[in-house]
Amino acid sequence: MSISYLFVALTIVLTVYGQLVLKWQMGLHGASVNWTDLWSIARLLCRPWIVSAFGAAFLASLSWMAAINRLPISRAYPYMAINFLLVAVLATVLFGEKMDIYRWAGTAIIMLGVVVLSFSKSIG
Repeated sequence: MSISYLFVALTIVLTVYGQLVLKWQMGLHGASVNWTDLWSIARLLCRPWIVSAFGAAFLASLSWMAAINRLPISRAYPYMAINFLLVAVLATVLFGEKMDIYRWAGTAIIMLGVVVLSFSKSIG
């Protein structure tokens, strides 16, 4: 496996981490935030877990930049659909979110698209 795909994988892991941490923290603290009060929003944004989620998003962006510097974006981008599957599965397990048959089918279609795209040849 080339370093390019390691950067893609790191982007996925960091993105999923950030999304799940933000969901978790909003479940704990979101109801207490007054979205019209800047001080209330600032207190939320300064929570260590929220800061770690933003840090993960920043590192995911850097990793993504490194990935697309080495791979055609048409080759790298389909892998980002794996985020849909990972977030859906982990949200179901960690937060008890309900996934009905339509959501699972939609996720499966996205993943099938990733498989189909992975068989295509890169241009250039």
